[in-house]
Amino acid sequence: MVGLGSPRTGTIDAQSRAPFGWAPLVVLFIVGLVDRIEHNLLSGVLPLIQAEWGFSDTAAGSIPTAAALAAALVALPAGFLADRFSRTRIIAIVVFVWAIATLGSGLATGFAMFYMMRVVLAAAENIDNPASGSLLADYYPPASRAKAYGLTRVTTYLGGVGTLLGGVLAEAFGWRTAFLVMVVPGVLTALLVWMLREPRRGELDRLVASGEPVSAAAGAQQVKEAKPPFWSQFGQVIRIPTLVFVCIGLSFLTLGLAGIFYWMPTLMVRDYGVSVGTAGSLSGLITIVGTLTGTLVGSWLGRKWHGTRKGGRLLAGGSGITAGSLVLAGALSTDSIGTLTVLIMLSSSLMSIAIPNMTACLADVVSASARGLGFAVLQLLITAGGAFGSLVVGIASDQLGSLVGGMYILVIPMVVGGLVTLGARASFERDARKVMDDARS
Repeated sequence: MVGLGSPRTGTIDAQSRAPFGWAPLVVLFIVGLVDRIEHNLLSGVLPLIQAEWGFSDTAAGSIPTAAALAAALVALPAGFLADRFSRTRIIAIVVFVWAIATLGSGLATGFAMFYMMRVVLAAAENIDNPASGSLLADYYPPASRAKAYGLTRVTTYLGGVGTLLGGVLAEAFGWRTAFLVMVVPGVLTALLVWMLREPRRGELDRLVASGEPVSAAAGAQQVKEAKPPFWSQFGQVIRIPTLVFVCIGLSFLTLGLAGIFYWMPTLMVRDYGVSVGTAGSLSGLITIVGTLTGTLVGSWLGRKWHGTRKGGRLLAGGSGITAGSLVLAGALSTDSIGTLTVLIMLSSSLMSIAIPNMTACLADVVSASARGLGFAVLQLLITAGGAFGSLVVGIASDQLGSLVGGMYILVIPMVVGGLVTLGARASFERDARKVMDDARS
């Protein structure tokens, strides 16, 4: 598989929807899926870990909060690295570190060691995101970016596979098994990424803007470009209005999703009387089916509305987030596990419409030389937004004696996130046009 991601014809065709083939997308999808499965194992096994070590809901809710804060600390440095060094190598090394941290989680001898391993895992996970986001924009042109980003970002919510896997394995073989089985996929994925061909930064944007073909050999030659100082580049990125709106909108959404879906299996066990395995399976089913459905619909809407409606992708994403948040509020009021499952699945589908559209929009409005940092800013704000969701629900549960009460608190910022996303429509066309103009010069 040497040369994985090289153009089949030897020439980079900017008119093609996949000039480098679909192999890079498949590899980066696998990276995201392994990442989220490892991350979400904890949600599925949490009741058994609490039973073994006896820590409170507040302590349990603080695990993802501490992990998210550690991840936030590395987000901007990760963007700096992604804009200056080989992105495929960065991702491969980071994925290997994930595998080691997951192994440490399964072998933890106490709560403190387990806690530390989850923090290390989260920090490592955040390092690959800017590199992956930047790579996709150099593999795929604007016309197919919604599909590319949709399939990779959908893995954020396909973490339900981890919840399902964790719950089933924990009930059958003990909670440690759930972590240990994920070590091998992590190592194999790292080797796969190492084989990916590194595309030249911005080459595809220049081809799309000029319409001129280029040989694969020429496209593979990396030209050393002078980079502005970090803080100067950071200032340029955060002055892009669309990026700011998209990042804020997604951070509010993530605040709610992180808290609600982290505690969903535990809610099902406590309030609906189902087993740990059943709760993990239902939670996993909700996120898998709901997210896949929403992403497919979102990709279709994004392709249909992009260029035909003002900020069409943002219209689809913002509307989906707002409607999905309101459906989620209704789901939390039901007493039936069946109704809860169906409504939350519908809510997930609606909110997932945003996945392919908002990340594609961000790639369209940030120049190739700064995309790593652009995605780092996105990841920083998403991580910061999600850092406190689980903790808010945990504290509210301890104080009110109700997980549902804490979950309701988080619906409000999710609705706000949808409305903020809709506000980004005003600046998108102008920001995207500037990127193409810069690529021509």
